[in-house]
Amino acid sequence: MRTAIPALALAAIATLSACSGDARSQAMFRGNAAHTGATDAKAPRAFHRVKWAFATGGRIVSSPVIDQGTIYVGSDDGNLYAIAAADGRQRWQYKTAGPVPSTPAVAAGVVYVASYDGKIHAIDARSGLPRWKFATAGERRFEAKNLHGFLPKTQTIADPFDVYLSSPLVVDGRVFVGSGDGNVYALDATTGALAWKFATGDVVHASPAYADGTIVIGSWDSYLYALDAATGAQKWRFHGGEDPDIHNQVGFQSSPAIVDGVVYTGCRDSNLYAIDAATGKERWRFDNAGSWVVGAPAVARGKVIFATSDSAQYVVLDANTGKPVVQVTDKAYMFASPTVAGDVVLTGVLNGTLQARDFASGTLLWSFETDASKRNDGWILTADRSFNTPLLYTSAWREAPMVAADRQFSVGSIFSTPLVADGVVYVGAADGRLYAIE
Repeated sequence: MRTAIPALALAAIATLSACSGDARSQAMFRGNAAHTGATDAKAPRAFHRVKWAFATGGRIVSSPVIDQGTIYVGSDDGNLYAIAAADGRQRWQYKTAGPVPSTPAVAAGVVYVASYDGKIHAIDARSGLPRWKFATAGERRFEAKNLHGFLPKTQTIADPFDVYLSSPLVVDGRVFVGSGDGNVYALDATTGALAWKFATGDVVHASPAYADGTIVIGSWDSYLYALDAATGAQKWRFHGGEDPDIHNQVGFQSSPAIVDGVVYTGCRDSNLYAIDAATGKERWRFDNAGSWVVGAPAVARGKVIFATSDSAQYVVLDANTGKPVVQVTDKAYMFASPTVAGDVVLTGVLNGTLQARDFASGTLLWSFETDASKRNDGWILTADRSFNTPLLYTSAWREAPMVAADRQFSVGSIFSTPLVADGVVYVGAADGRLYAIE
């Protein structure tokens, strides 16, 4: 369903470059259409100061993007914000009817973003006024009976760790995005008219990547799909793991990256996969011993960089073989997607820490802790900054696991993918703030 809103005619939407170095490459999730997670911008190798912090009314799960000196980011308070990169001043805010844990995409003066109100919104980048809205069949989180072993076994439970919404991809005049209604949508970028939709078997909160006329996107039905960008026809699908008992090791929550004819993606079945982009055949997999790969991998200079949840591993693999080059055990779960900026890799941690590591060695260069993380109200974190699991997860019954997850996020968890521009790192946190760090 499409709701058209009168506005100035849109300019033609140009094809966004899949290269990592040009200005447009910072205007969508993971930096470019192929979602490589790499940029030519240089991240600082030492922490100097917080340049500014912008407060919203809800946690920030969305990742910031930048276009012409303006940062755009969604908040769970239901707003999309436009913020001056130079000084953190608000330029405008656009209200939706639901949380906005989707990363916006900017193209030809228009910002596109998904909301939990079940709509895809197109907003004028300069004024913050709506261009059009497209209504899906409605949003929802992934859910299952006896999910993660939570009780009662016969009760359908929404997954508290399904924190993201699909982030729009804009290429060749179309907006591609997944939805909790189980569909992948292709919309006309100018009008919002439906070009095609493709039905999967469950929630689609992964974000689509594009290369060579193909959209690749995962679903919580445990399939990764390759779709013809022009028609929506399925080219292939790849089956990940299944977990029919507690639905823990199941589903593609991670978003793919496409580089040199290979699709790299994580899965909640605890594998990082390399899949042939033309055929959908597996090239290799890296087993993370039961720990989810939620964030999208970054791919740069022959390396694949990703992080895990429960095992808190920072991992660098050889892109050709899948063999580990660097493995570092950290303190807490990592859901955020890493960003490669020059010779620095930036990764958010759910204990409220942003980490900068050396690209070659994985050595920690510096870290930044959110204010909520430093306060550590309720002793959510132990002395070594890992989660105080025995205190948090006292029961698998009723609301207890949901309360525990919410308390974990209260330390300013960083789900957001870091953005680097002009030597400044921008990142959102669950304390509701967008930080600009030098």
